[in-house]
Amino acid sequence: MFRSVFLRRILTMVLISLVIAGALSAGLFFIASISTVKKMTTEDTYNRAILLSGYFSKHPDEMSGGEGSPTELMVNDRLIGSYVLVYDANAYLLQQSTERHTEDTEILAPLKNHVTSELLTNKQELYISDVIPSRGIFDQIIVAQAPIMSGGELIGYVIVGTPTRDSSGMLLDFVEILIISTFVVSLGMLMPIYFGTMRLVLPLRRVNEVAMAMGQGDFSVRADSNVRGEVGELAQSFNELAERLSRSITDLTMERNRLKEIFDVISEGIVSVDTELRTVYSNPAISTLFENASARNLFTERLQTIPFEEVWDDFTKCINEGVTVERTIEDKDNAYLSTIVPTFDNERQIAGATGFFRDITESERLEQTRRDYVANVSHELRTPLTALRGLVEPLADGMVKNETDRKRYYGIILHETMRLSRLIDDMLELSRLQARTLAFKTFPFDLNTLLSEIETKFKPVMTDANLAFRIEYRTGPLPTVMGNPDRVEQILVILMDNAKKYTASGGSITISSEFNEDTNKVHVSVIDTGQGIHEYDIDHIFDRFYKADRARGKKGTGLGLSIARELLNYMGETITVQSVYGEGTTFTFTLTRVQGTMWY
Repeated sequence: MFRSVFLRRILTMVLISLVIAGALSAGLFFIASISTVKKMTTEDTYNRAILLSGYFSKHPDEMSGGEGSPTELMVNDRLIGSYVLVYDANAYLLQQSTERHTEDTEILAPLKNHVTSELLTNKQELYISDVIPSRGIFDQIIVAQAPIMSGGELIGYVIVGTPTRDSSGMLLDFVEILIISTFVVSLGMLMPIYFGTMRLVLPLRRVNEVAMAMGQGDFSVRADSNVRGEVGELAQSFNELAERLSRSITDLTMERNRLKEIFDVISEGIVSVDTELRTVYSNPAISTLFENASARNLFTERLQTIPFEEVWDDFTKCINEGVTVERTIEDKDNAYLSTIVPTFDNERQIAGATGFFRDITESERLEQTRRDYVANVSHELRTPLTALRGLVEPLADGMVKNETDRKRYYGIILHETMRLSRLIDDMLELSRLQARTLAFKTFPFDLNTLLSEIETKFKPVMTDANLAFRIEYRTGPLPTVMGNPDRVEQILVILMDNAKKYTASGGSITISSEFNEDTNKVHVSVIDTGQGIHEYDIDHIFDRFYKADRARGKKGTGLGLSIARELLNYMGETITVQSVYGEGTTFTFTLTRVQGTMWY
């Protein structure tokens, strides 16, 4: 029975608990006793000092003592364990307890030193008690000082010192007895603990035997659930487990049939093969999944099931290496996702493989759309960065000498950086813009200031590209218009970026503006002398992701113009395009004048 780990652990735990409890009890008792003894010794020493002080105050002639004097017995007999020193008012020692043994000398020497250096020097407090460490916490001297008064004057001091050595020794004896008694009690508890623990272990061993039988597949065995307490509850739990496992076997069979029915109706194709690549199971979806696949060599039965030789190579790799193999199959206008997983038997040996096949043609198209969108986001971010570069490079090269110009450049750079951050957020909200949810607010703003800032930002960029750039006001200064200045600037940047991209070196780009009082609209045009747009592309130029490669001669995803149109539609404005292929292009958009505002 002592081979039982559970039994040994309980015995060890109980014995350790008893030992720790005894040690803690002894320690707490000792600490409390030291405090009590010290308090009692201090009180007794102080009372003895007061008693002697009162006597000498009434009999000052007895302070010097002498043989046969009444104080000789009081001083030399140590007042039941205490030592006495009598000093006059000038701290001269008049009499002391007799040094009969070495122990007396060991007490009186430090007592005199402490009295001379500590107590008698304190004239403000006549009644003083103190502690002199002698040999540690178990061996101290409790000291009390009391004044001797006669006729209202201080004529001396009486010092009483009491060592705690004897009391500490008695405490150690008590602690030793407590420890020995704890050890004896611990030994006496061994047998009751052993038999009590054994009553717990035996039912647990029986439950363990039942568990082992259940692990071998015998669910008919039952544990004794009549045992009281937690062991009985454990036995009852095992019995319920056996009953549930028995029912689970039946349920698993039913579940297997249900899974087969599910596999038969899901849209994902499933094929299960053995180690020889013979088809063990295939659901009906597999027969229609590859209907649109390109014609292959279908002479073999397995290629009639899955018409891709590389997939069968994946089956072979999965079975040989026991790893999951995934593959995306690109087949003309269709795409398929293939996942092959190994199948194991009860001994964890590979028994074959199962393939799962899904038509991802539509998701691939969506992924391509996403990639196009990311490319267009990069397209939109590149232009502000180019403008920043056009301003930073002259500053870095020291070309801007005037401090006022430098500050103006720095201000534009800061503004452009903040606009770039806002632009990133705007691209994320483009889908909400098209859904007509609120993406930004419109309010009155000064278009003249905006065009002036555009000219300052893009003048260096256009100069570097060897393009003539100017802004013209056909009807003079423009009135205040309704819109969002950041979005209008974004539209102008998109149009100018397109104009710069498709205008050859030596050409020109012009921003032209005019106000039409009849329509109450401001018309802003971006005019370039580039290569123009073919007439069969111009109707699609604002379509999202439209690529007019033939017209523009460069590749692009066409998001910029689509964004510009959506922004203007949101603000209730329009944008149009006119172009002559080989001569140039003009994009014109409108902004509405704010009623009741002054012209600038």
